Amino acid sequence: MRKTIAITVRGKVQGVWFRKYTQEKAMELQLTGWVRNTDEADVAIVATGTTDQLADFVEWCWMGSPKSKVTAVITSEVELQEFDKFEVIR
Repeated sequence: MRKTIAITVRGKVQGVWFRKYTQEKAMELQLTGWVRNTDEADVAIVATGTTDQLADFVEWCWMGSPKSKVTAVITSEVELQEFDKFEVIR
C-alpha cells in the first residue's frame, strides 16, 4: 500500500548538499516526491512510497548528507499524492 508523508528536517541541513543526497536516496528507494529548502533553514520533503520504503527513508533522514547535523526529523502522513519522479525544488 502506498502512502505520502511530509517530512521536516532540522539542524545544519542547508549548504551541505542535503537536497542532492536526499534525492539520490529517494531514487535508490524508488520513492517519488520532492525536497526543498525552507525560509526557516530547514529542509521540507514530501515523499510517496510503501510503508517500508518510507520507514527506511525517514531513518536515513536522521543521518542525511555527510556534512549535515540533523537535530530533528518531523513526519506526518498526508493525503496520497502521486509524482512522476523525485525532484529537488530550488
